[in-house]
Amino acid sequence: MNYILFDGPYRNNLLPFTFTRPVADIRVGILTIRQKWESYLEYTTTTVTEDYLADKFPMVEMEENIMINASFLPNIEVSEFIKNLKHNQALFKGEDVIAFFAKEGEEVKDFSTFEAVEFTGDILTIEHTWDIFSKNGEAIIEDFNLITKDKQSQPIPTSVNTINSENIFIEKGATLNFATLNASLGPIYIGRDAEVMEGSIVRGPFALCNNSTLKLASKIYGPTTIGPHSKVGGEVNNSVIFGFSNKGHDGFLGNSVIGEWCNLGADTNNSNLKNNYAEVRLWDYKTEGFTKTGLQFCGLMMGDHSKCGINTMFNTGTVVGVSANIFGSGFPRNFVPSFSWGGNKGFVTYKTNKAFEVAEVVMARRKEEFTEKDKAILVHTFEETKQYRRE
Repeated sequence: MNYILFDGPYRNNLLPFTFTRPVADIRVGILTIRQKWESYLEYTTTTVTEDYLADKFPMVEMEENIMINASFLPNIEVSEFIKNLKHNQALFKGEDVIAFFAKEGEEVKDFSTFEAVEFTGDILTIEHTWDIFSKNGEAIIEDFNLITKDKQSQPIPTSVNTINSENIFIEKGATLNFATLNASLGPIYIGRDAEVMEGSIVRGPFALCNNSTLKLASKIYGPTTIGPHSKVGGEVNNSVIFGFSNKGHDGFLGNSVIGEWCNLGADTNNSNLKNNYAEVRLWDYKTEGFTKTGLQFCGLMMGDHSKCGINTMFNTGTVVGVSANIFGSGFPRNFVPSFSWGGNKGFVTYKTNKAFEVAEVVMARRKEEFTEKDKAILVHTFEETKQYRRE
């Protein structure tokens, strides 16, 4: 059986992160959504996504295919349902389709002719950007159990203080010295070749993915995920960093999601609570206005390749697009469009040729190539978001 992940109806709710990736490649918990599905299904997946993303994230169709809504996070129960789907069957959770069986070349416009199978079990869904951090604790626990099943953790070094050490897993090559790990509120996962530097204090649920670093004396409150090849210091609370991004110095990051190839300058801080304790609103690309989140705590959403200078201050509920460059004193506005250059005193357009020069240098430092496919995605994003900028 061939499995294909599709973006589903919530793709636009997940901008700016889905400007540059399919829904399947969002990281929540320890793994990306794609990695989760591939682990449960024991099969490599491909993707149905926006046309401009398809060159980098192609679909491979076979004679028989099961299409899976990537907004749903897998578990053992739903995976078994999906593996047993037959032709012309669709699995639903309420009004949302989780998965359906389709033959090669079969165009599915509606499910009225399908046999509907209702899934009544519990399943996590990622419908909005803030779900990424607000559901991250449950996702870490699911991934921790999946990854560590029947595996033996590396020994915890004697210099490391621990609470509930049986809920801590350390992969090969990881380095920890004179740190404190408290797993009483959730598991702590330290990935392959990751490093926790001296003086760091961590409270789970927490995931430090492969080749990432917690800088000296970091303070981490779970549920927090630091994706691969990232460097993080200062204070972090209930946030997700997708990977290849840096918050290398002091400063606070809370109830936030940071994409890939981002950099937060020294002493960058974000507010995650309004002074009047009111519900936080976030910029909504669909309505082109600010929408209610239902949350009292909500911080910063930052798309891929965005950067901010030292001492940057972000207001509660700020959305920063792709390839923005923010600097200067004061608070920038709560919505910073993609390819914006400036700060509190105003923005100009960040030209693509300049953004590409930076991306090439940044990615080369991590031995990654900035490809023509990457450029094409950013060019499309630049054009798609032109309406939000003052040219």
